[in-house]
This record gives sequence, C-alpha cells and structure tokens, in this order.
Amino acid sequence: MRTKFRAVLVATTLSLAVVVMGCRSVEATKGGVVGADRQQSALTRVTQAQIRDGAVQAYAEELAIERDNGALDADAVMTRRVRTIADRLIAITGAFRPDAPGWKWEVNLIRSDRVNAWCMPGGKIAVYSGLITKFELTDDEIAAVLGHLIAHALREHARERASEQLDSGAFVERAVAVPGAGQGTIDMARLVNQVTLSLPYGRVHESEADRIGVELAARAGYDPRAAISLWQKMARAGGDTEPQWLKTHPSTESRTRELEMYSARFMPLYEQAHRGR
Repeated sequence: MRTKFRAVLVATTLSLAVVVMGCRSVEATKGGVVGADRQQSALTRVTQAQIRDGAVQAYAEELAIERDNGALDADAVMTRRVRTIADRLIAITGAFRPDAPGWKWEVNLIRSDRVNAWCMPGGKIAVYSGLITKFELTDDEIAAVLGHLIAHALREHARERASEQLDSGAFVERAVAVPGAGQGTIDMARLVNQVTLSLPYGRVHESEADRIGVELAARAGYDPRAAISLWQKMARAGGDTEPQWLKTHPSTESRTRELEMYSARFMPLYEQAHRGR
C-alpha cells in the first residue's frame, strides 16, 4: 500500500517547483545552554514554505493509511499521555525558535508493534505504541524521545537533508517533469516522506538533536537523565527491536558520556521547571 502511495505522489499534479537560492550560511535555532551553532548552508536549496507544505501532504497521507488500518490513535489513554507530554515540550520551543510555538503541531499515536517514532518538518509527529510498550517507557523517557524528534524539526534537519538530496542529484532524476517549465519540478511531499521515513539522519544531526532535545525536556520539567536510561534500554535490545534512528548514532558508551554531561548541565533548568509546576 505504501508503494502505491508513493507512486501516486510521483504522478500528482501538486508537485512544487524548487527555488534555487544563493549559497548563504543560516542557522535554524538559537544556541541554548549547550548550543548547536553549526552554520547550515545546505538549508538554502529548499525553502521553509516548500518543505512544510510537503510535510502537510505527506503526513496526511501517512495518517490516512494508518486510519484505514484502524491503527490511528486507537489507544485513547496512550494517545492522551503522549500528547500531554508533547504539549509541555512544544510550549517551551520558543527558547530555541520564537516562531516554533505557533507552528501547526500535530501529535498522533500509531498502534503497532514497530519500535519507531518520527517528526516531519513543521512539527508533524507520529509515535508507534510498540516503542512505549516494549521498553515500558516512563513519562520522562517519552519526553526524551519527543524532545529528540522536536529538536530535528526545530533545527530543520529534514530540510537540510532534502537540500542535500537535490544538490547531489539523488532525487532530481525522479522529479516530475512539467511541459514548458524552465526546470524540472520536485514532488515535495514525496521528498519529505523520503528524508523523514527512509533516510537515516547522520551523526552530526543526531548529536544536535540530543543536545537540544535533552534541554527541551529539562525546560519542560522532565528529568534530563531519562535520556540516558532510554538509549541504554534501546541499545541493549539490539537486533530488529532496535529503532532505525539508533543505528546511525554514536556508540552507546560515547553517547552515554555525552548525555551524562548534557544532563548535568541541564539539571538547574529541570529543577527550576519542576519547582514551578
């Protein structure tokens, strides 16, 4: 069914023209306490509006598939739990991007044994129930997952990867041609689907998402140390149970050391937020 979905996207007339912009360095987020200040020149190949419009369409199509399967938000209690945690994180995203709290965020739970979760540009989040049940995640650990996903969106990692795909020609050869157009056009929804669900993030992106994600959790009043126990649980599982995004991350040992360092830095934020609740 997913193959059919992608084939439909290729043929759709909703393809968007890619705007080729000048190569200038930009930065998607503020630095925060630990900081992620890498200059992101690759962001300039695809506009923010293009990538978000594509995400709206791609997300709607993914939800339609799960709705047809009876899997979308099928567990009302777990759905409410995930959304409650997400809402607290989203409320403080302005610490990194002033515009982020006003995004059209969506958070949905997919009933599935799959151990997975993802976030499309603009805050379109999906969490698979298997991730929560198989690892018996606490609220703090769910916050660590969601914080990490939200960090990818804040930092515009998917847009960055989409730009890289176009620059390398990896996606252009599958572009939809429009007669009379001055250049090829790109089905942005299909590209968003690819960079979100198929292509793993690189270690630079993952490290940035770790730093920002743990800080988001701490600012929202969730224990930042839960990120350590979360990744240790998943690393111990290994094999088919290991989430796809974990496979591209640094080794468990080095990541644990980094998360311990980040958590210590963020504890004052957590304690302050926790006292204010």
